Amino acid sequence: MYKVLIIDDEEPLREAINILGDWKNLGVSEVLEATDGNVGLAMLREHKIDLALVDMKMPELNGSQLLQIAEREFPDLLLIVISGYNDFEYTRQAIRSKVVDYLLKPVNRTDLNTALRKAVDMLEAKRQKQSEFINKNITLNMSLPKLKEKMYLSIIERSFKSQSNEAFLPLIGADASGNHYTSGVLRLLNLEQVRRERFHEDRDLMHFAVTNVINENSGGHFEAFSFASPKYEREFIAIFTMKGSYEGDAAFHSMHHLKKAASTLKELFGIACAGGIGATYSDYLELARSYETAKTALDDIDLLQLKGNVVVAGNGTSALQESKDNPSLTGRMPQIRNILESGNSAHAKSILNEFTQKWQASAHFSLGDADRTLREFLILLSDIAGEMDSIPPLLRSGKDKGLSGLGISGDFISFAQFEGVLNEVLDVYTGEISRSLAGNRGGVLENIKAYIDNHYFENIKISMFTDKYFLSREYLMKLFKGKYGCGIHEYVQKVRMDKAKDLLSDPALKIQDISEMLGYKDKNYFSKAFRNYYDCSPSEFRTQSSEVEK
Repeated sequence: MYKVLIIDDEEPLREAINILGDWKNLGVSEVLEATDGNVGLAMLREHKIDLALVDMKMPELNGSQLLQIAEREFPDLLLIVISGYNDFEYTRQAIRSKVVDYLLKPVNRTDLNTALRKAVDMLEAKRQKQSEFINKNITLNMSLPKLKEKMYLSIIERSFKSQSNEAFLPLIGADASGNHYTSGVLRLLNLEQVRRERFHEDRDLMHFAVTNVINENSGGHFEAFSFASPKYEREFIAIFTMKGSYEGDAAFHSMHHLKKAASTLKELFGIACAGGIGATYSDYLELARSYETAKTALDDIDLLQLKGNVVVAGNGTSALQESKDNPSLTGRMPQIRNILESGNSAHAKSILNEFTQKWQASAHFSLGDADRTLREFLILLSDIAGEMDSIPPLLRSGKDKGLSGLGISGDFISFAQFEGVLNEVLDVYTGEISRSLAGNRGGVLENIKAYIDNHYFENIKISMFTDKYFLSREYLMKLFKGKYGCGIHEYVQKVRMDKAKDLLSDPALKIQDISEMLGYKDKNYFSKAFRNYYDCSPSEFRTQSSEVEK
């Protein structure tokens, strides 16, 4: 599935593209909108966008300037240019920036979807090539014995018995003297996003790709062996073995190797990483202590200061002590429960926001703090929902657990994104509790539909309803489409077009007047919207209707 961004300062054009695009058949999962070039650039930096449609004439940061920046910062981004002017300068920049296609306003359905199909075909070709490259090496990876992974895990868990496993010691280089061993831990901060966008939700394929990168360029006097942690889904354990060297050399090479692996993962797959390296020992059984030091170092990384990939060395002490005074949500959960029972989800969010502000203002809020807070929050909300018989459906069915059962990725590479995950969790539970208390959201959806039916001529924004009913945009859109078979924007367009047919039957009304009555300030845009909807212009429809009546 692909993510598309429309960058245009004209809302009618953005709305038209939203309506005309054959998104489902093109495999587009999300269409985002930016109101100008600066907003578009910020969204490109925040989201992983596959394709952007860019208007060339915009205030402040115009299309040409945006294309030049995109060339440098987003070399894999595909672009479609839209312009109301057949201008050579725009065309020259578009050619220089290797855009997929160049569309002239007004955009019609056929040209738009032809350009979109061309872009999607290019994306599919790139994805297929990358998948083939990874699959080509799977056979080699499978030759690595699971026994080696099992041995390292038993050492880390302190259950390894040297005598009973003596025959297998050469497998991990533990039969020779003079070797040094180091453990590292690498956490994938945006695991769900990468697995979805780069590996087609294939967990095993992603694991292979990550371990293949970590293990790359090892052998001889220095070996790296890695595997997915069975306890922490986002983490990979790396074991570094250096033969016949000094402890300092082994520690340096291990740190350098893990940092390089993190950098390569970012470059190849867009994976954001945080990692920890433990101490180096000459006794392979001390890998357990090395791992614990590495995990502590990883958990201690300050989320408030996290910027880009980072790998830190553990020193055996923990900075978590510094954040022990960070306030816990646990004591406020009874109050939150009472608020949710009263249906005031906005108040519940304000309490959560109060805590996130305190954490953000603290001296240190680590990845470990974030993980513990998120786990506690999930357990506490689940308990409340269970008592109120409002467990979300997937959790109730037992098909999925934790965040995946709530439909939340759980990715966060900054404190702001962590805060967003907490709010998503609260949104899901408050939504389920609200449905349980109210029976269903049918009344809300009927109110929204009735409002559109009576105010179709106004500038209707989804935020009007999300703010009023305390629902997220995505959730509200999903509910509305599930009940009425189309999105809110599409329904507004349908009501306007149905009304347009009725008004056009009155020959006394001018098309300009009808346009204004329907909420279109521009007669030409109304005509274009009508043609796209009915495959004929308003004038042609009026003529055809008159002939039928005769």
